[in-house]
Amino acid sequence: MKCQHCEKPATFHITELTEPTGPVMVHLCEEHARVYLSQEGPESNTSALAGMLAKQLKLEQTAEQLAQLDKKTCPVCGITFAEFRQAGRLGCAYDYVCFQSDLEPLLLNIHGSKSHAGKRPTRNSGSPNRQHKLIQLRREMQEAISQEQYERAGELRDKIKRIEQGEEDPDASDLADEQ
Repeated sequence: MKCQHCEKPATFHITELTEPTGPVMVHLCEEHARVYLSQEGPESNTSALAGMLAKQLKLEQTAEQLAQLDKKTCPVCGITFAEFRQAGRLGCAYDYVCFQSDLEPLLLNIHGSKSHAGKRPTRNSGSPNRQHKLIQLRREMQEAISQEQYERAGELRDKIKRIEQGEEDPDASDLADEQ
């Protein structure tokens, strides 16, 4: 369907419920929707939905900002923000830390809050920083094994066990610093 004011495709379909004339349907492109939703006056009462749509339009980023954002990559799983936008799923728990500033407006828009208020898994795997540290240590252990540095691999294995059992803080000094 095309916009009522130009030849662009209509991306906003708004139905206004008015008393004397009944429902009025408006089909607009993004540009004309901005103008339509920003109009204020006695004749054009913008409803709460129209306000939300206007807020959504303000949250949208320019193509240049979006292209720059799409290049951001998670250091743990390697997913890019573009892949997240395309699939709608993140690659690992650390993505919430890596893309935090970019996900906050999205979470606010969808859920109305940045904090979780529902159920949580019974088996708590820990903070994203802890998970990131464990993944990093496991990778280092695999590298040590492939390079036949078995003592180093054993130290890393022990450190992983201590962190998993909660005996050691994952933010404690690295074994790499000790060498």
